[in-house]
Amino acid sequence: MGQCNYVKPEIGMRGACARPRRGAPPKGEVSARDRILATASELFYREGIRAIGVDTVVERSGVSKTSLYRLFDSKDALIAAFAAEKDRLFWAWWDRIEEQHAGDPRTLLEALLSGIAQRIGHSAYRGCPFLNLATEFPDDNHPGRVVARGNKEELRARLATIVAKLGAGDPNRTASQIALIINGALVTGLIAEQADLRGDLVDAAMKLLA
Repeated sequence: MGQCNYVKPEIGMRGACARPRRGAPPKGEVSARDRILATASELFYREGIRAIGVDTVVERSGVSKTSLYRLFDSKDALIAAFAAEKDRLFWAWWDRIEEQHAGDPRTLLEALLSGIAQRIGHSAYRGCPFLNLATEFPDDNHPGRVVARGNKEELRARLATIVAKLGAGDPNRTASQIALIINGALVTGLIAEQADLRGDLVDAAMKLLA
């Protein structure tokens, strides 16, 4: 899946991602933060977080390093904000799908799996950002990994709610199994093209519910 803030990369460490401040921000600060975060998000996702330094983000965003460090205490704070934004966008996407299929859990599950398959097939897909974060930062306490873990926990919890409505005898176990299928697709989608990823995802999930 609290966290700070696929591909369209939509797909939060729910905590402070930037230095706390009192009073209104200086004029122009919001737009500067937006430019920094948008630039960092694009580069981190496309190239890898460890491969991109703060100087590159500064250069590409056109914002001074002083401004960056005024808004984000460190690169880790910027990573946490990047992760939080990916998390926010993913659940905003999920919520839209839920609204479209309220009251029909089977159609909802199929729509979510179809949407995930579509994301994997997008030309800009560079993997699941949360699995990427977990791979790049093995420290369990790293803010990016905390967000990644929270996202995956939330994924299982939401799936459990859906499959419970479909009559699963053990919703938590079934949700964990569907999450394994989803995460496997997110990884293999980087290295192998499947003829019918959508069909495979939906079929596998429905067999678990049969």
